[in-house]
Amino acid sequence: QVQLVESGGGLVQAGGSLRLSCAASGRTASTYAMGWFRQAPGNEREFVASISWSTGTTYYADSVKGRFTISRDNAKNTVYLQMNSLKPEDTAVYYCALRFGVLTVRTSEYSNWGQGTQVTVSS
Repeated sequence: QVQLVESGGGLVQAGGSLRLSCAASGRTASTYAMGWFRQAPGNEREFVASISWSTGTTYYADSVKGRFTISRDNAKNTVYLQMNSLKPEDTAVYYCALRFGVLTVRTSEYSNWGQGTQVTVSS
């Protein structure tokens, strides 16, 4: 079993920044990937960013490229999402996820999920 605990959400004005954290515990393997996804009311959950734990390779959704940065701290088993230049359309519940295997952007291929943290960007 893997447990994922997110933190760092909140309310911020447009143009501001937030940093989300996700701490993983439990059974993890050497080859896995972690990602951030988000879901706004009435929308499907969508991919934001992901990172390979072993290589550090990253993927980003086009909508956040250049504004968001995903990173990891191997010693703390924690992944971060630094969000800059936030826009009202970034408002959503942000979820951390983990999969055992290679890096992917497909939501359906992540089987371990955190509880989510709300990010609200006011205009």
